[in-house]
This record gives sequence, C-alpha cells and structure tokens, in this order.
Amino acid sequence: EVQLVESGGGLVHPGGSLRLSCETSGFTFENSDMSWVRQTPGRLRELVAAITETGDTTNYMDSVRGRFTISRDNDKNTVDLEMNSLKPEDTAVYYCSVLLRSNRYWGQGTQVTVSS
Repeated sequence: EVQLVESGGGLVHPGGSLRLSCETSGFTFENSDMSWVRQTPGRLRELVAAITETGDTTNYMDSVRGRFTISRDNDKNTVDLEMNSLKPEDTAVYYCSVLLRSNRYWGQGTQVTVSS
C-alpha cells in the first residue's frame, strides 16, 4: 500500500520559514519522481515543486522559485520542502505526491498558514 505522510506545517509570520517533510512507503522511492503541491479553498491544486528520482533536477512554480527548496533522501525514503521568506499567499494545505503507473497518490496534507 502506497503511503505518504506529511508533517511540519504550522502557523508562521510573514518572512518566516518552515520545513515540510514527507515520509513514504509502499513503492520504490528511489525510482520515483516526487512533488509537492498545494491547495487553497476554492482553487485547484497547484504544483509547487518537483524533483527527479536521483535529485539531479528540480522544478518550481514561479512564485516560490528562490524561496523554496525541494530535496530528497533516497536512503530514508523522504522528500522535504524548505520554505523561506514565506508570504501570506503561501497559505495552503501542502501535499506530497507521486505518480505511479498512471495513478497519482497524495498524502493527507499539512496546513501552512502565514499570518501576522
């Protein structure tokens, strides 16, 4: 059974930082590209960052590039999202995600709230 478990969300002031982590199991992590997506009420989920199976290539949505960093540990089967210089518009539920044989899997999500 594929499992993705996010953690690390919370309430932070504008300009602050958070580090999200996703623990995975049930699939061959080192052979899988991974991504972080986010969703706010009334909006579709949007891709925040993605990383290839080796970690050699990363991609970011324009609004977070230079502030967020995605990374992975293929020994621990985890993928992290370091978020710096957070803005109120980064407020969302953040999900870890993987695409396996045309099926996309999500974790339960972790809430990030950026507010003064």
